[in-house]
Amino acid sequence: MQIKATEQVNSYAAFDMFDQLHFKLIELKTADQGHSEASWRLGTQFLDSYMLLFIVNGEGWLTVDGEFVELRSGTIYAAMPGQLVEAEVRGKAERSLYQMRFSISYEREIDETSAQAMMKRICNFTTKGEMRSDSPVTMSLICREIEENARHANGLQRYYGQIRFQELLYTMFSDMLQLESNDAMRPIEQARHYMEQHYMDKMTIQDMADAARMSARHFMRLFKKRYGCSAVDYLTIYRIKQAQIMMRNDQNFRLKEIAACVGFQDEMYFRRKFKQISGLPPAAFIRNSKQRIAAVHSQGIGILLALDIIPCASEANHPWTSYYRRKYETDKVTPLVDGEEGCLEQLNTIRPDYIVAVREEMSASMMHRLNSLAPVCVISQSEGDWRDHLRTAAQFLNRPAAAEVWLQRYEQKAAVVRSQLSEQVRTDKLIILSVKDSKIQVMGPRTIASVFYTDLQLNAPEGIENIWQQSHAGIHDLSDLAHLSIDRALIIVNADDESSQKWAELQQSEVWKASKAVQTGGVDMLIPSVLLDYTAFTHELMLDEVLKLWQHRP
Repeated sequence: MQIKATEQVNSYAAFDMFDQLHFKLIELKTADQGHSEASWRLGTQFLDSYMLLFIVNGEGWLTVDGEFVELRSGTIYAAMPGQLVEAEVRGKAERSLYQMRFSISYEREIDETSAQAMMKRICNFTTKGEMRSDSPVTMSLICREIEENARHANGLQRYYGQIRFQELLYTMFSDMLQLESNDAMRPIEQARHYMEQHYMDKMTIQDMADAARMSARHFMRLFKKRYGCSAVDYLTIYRIKQAQIMMRNDQNFRLKEIAACVGFQDEMYFRRKFKQISGLPPAAFIRNSKQRIAAVHSQGIGILLALDIIPCASEANHPWTSYYRRKYETDKVTPLVDGEEGCLEQLNTIRPDYIVAVREEMSASMMHRLNSLAPVCVISQSEGDWRDHLRTAAQFLNRPAAAEVWLQRYEQKAAVVRSQLSEQVRTDKLIILSVKDSKIQVMGPRTIASVFYTDLQLNAPEGIENIWQQSHAGIHDLSDLAHLSIDRALIIVNADDESSQKWAELQQSEVWKASKAVQTGGVDMLIPSVLLDYTAFTHELMLDEVLKLWQHRP
């Protein structure tokens, strides 16, 4: 089957008293009915107009003037004329992507509230032009109406499409102004970027404060409030992480050379800080980096990455394989095929030093044969939580201190994230739903939802405990949700037709429409590919997603 992305182009002018706007929009479609996955690529080009990308349900990447950003569902990305851009999007269903290009011309003097000025502020204010909408669901509905009306045969309907496009821009501008009014921490973000770009150089507190354009005392106070640690500690941790990358990629460097490369002038101080931050002395880290450790099941990947271990082999069909390969810049991970026999043959060829496996995911025969290849660390999903799983693997691999250091930093980060959420978010009743195939699962504390209910101490609707106990197979009767008071909802929809259809059914149900979360725009969506595993690494990723979703939200 040939899958392609087809382009629907609609160009027209939308006038108000001052502005003239032109745009075209693209949606992803499939060549054959019944298959929803498609890809779209924007080759490297200089823009001659403004560009908006709104990702409804998909994933991909974008570069703007050489800076890389991972695309996320429910997020708008903006770029200006004259910028060099390149992008690729993998859509999961029709209307996965809306690309809009438009130019703006004026008949009067430009001021700070003009459309052009506001667009420039969006592109410059947000990270690489990225902005999360207050209501991604509402935004996708506006985009859909623009598409449908812009292609309508009736001229009046096309004019209404122009109006909806103006509403889209108005929504974006309003969201940005709200972000600006709440963004006292923006100079701190600028200082952090400065630190990460110049970590190899000698740097003082005053240098960091100058990057934030504030006094050293004020900078130190705000930085700790934002990140939960001092600026000096943040820089030290970042430098040690860079040293670890050097050690993994080339083990021929002397420690003195590595220390100098990452900004340490004193080798003994570097050694002391390395052990404090990594839980291992530098020599032990280098020695351990030579070990070949295989993750037979996906859960093992998130455990190993939290221990600063890149597996030598891992599950081939795990949805975030491409993610961690980009993040860790490695092409040395062998993808293990699905099926026990093929997997065992590969492992027999690789001959790993250790194997991490999940008891519930393998047969007794598989367990026996794995043990004949290498020592096996067996994780049981029914025994302990994700923290216990991390400690079990760390103890087995002789890295217990590394696990405790990681967990300590995680707890600090969770406390910082919680402190930056509004009182409204902290008091709302939150429900988290996973939609996969024909099943809707209400996610509870022994899933990735533990980030919200345990680590961030957010509130679940009263009476949800009974649903948690019964929802492993999914809820079949939506009336089970009717008695819940749902102020806020987080939805994770799997990337297939059946899941999309089930989510559409839920959206049309009277129970769902009647919920407070829907009526007040309190529904948010996340990409499922990275965030569903119940592991240490994915818990930390989810904390980052929480800030992107709700840091500036009421």
